[in-house]
Amino acid sequence: MTKKIVTYILVVFVMSISARSDDFTDLVQKGNQAFENGEYQEALNYYHQAEVERPETPELEYNMAGALYKDGKYEEAVDKYQGSLNADELDEIFRGTYNLGNVYYRMGDYQKAIESYQKALDMKPEDMDAKYNLELARKMLKEQMKSEQQDQQEQQQQQQDQQQQQDEQKQEEKQQEQEQNQQQQEDQQKEQQQQQQMQETEEMSKEDAERILNAIKDDEKEVQEEQQRHKARGNYRGNDW
Repeated sequence: MTKKIVTYILVVFVMSISARSDDFTDLVQKGNQAFENGEYQEALNYYHQAEVERPETPELEYNMAGALYKDGKYEEAVDKYQGSLNADELDEIFRGTYNLGNVYYRMGDYQKAIESYQKALDMKPEDMDAKYNLELARKMLKEQMKSEQQDQQEQQQQQQDQQQQQDEQKQEEKQQEQEQNQQQQEDQQKEQQQQQQMQETEEMSKEDAERILNAIKDDEKEVQEEQQRHKARGNYRGNDW
């Protein structure tokens, strides 16, 4: 037996039991024929017409579920298989429960598949297909849990790496901010020193200018005094001895 889920879906012929059962039976037969031909959408169309005649018939619900399952409409198939479990016969309830497990398996819900197969085995403990599918679902559940655990660990590692990168980035930004502040302080100190030097230079320039001006004034005063002395000697009228 290959490692594939064992499926079997049998269309159920619904016997006529009412005055309007001829149309109902005819529609079910046409639906069953379309199902056997692999025309699942056409089968569903016939089953839906029959459902109008006799709604919520467990056997019809089972057939509709099978067509939906074959057509890949698993969620709708779940609803119909659950409706088929209201049947009176144990075999019909078993088939509905077993195939419900198959749908859950296809959906990847292995826990519910396990529960359905276990219920089917409670009804027929000797059914080998149900046993095989049960073990297969358990194996798939373990692999799924292992994969989810690995994904969770990888996600946690990614979060840790991202957090570490964010912390490193914040630390780097903080360091850059500190360096910028330090550079600003140094620039301010340099600017203050330059301003102070310029001020001192200006003050020294004023003092030098005053000294030069005073020196010029002193020179001019000495020249004037010298001129006065010469002038005085030039007007002298005394005797020559």
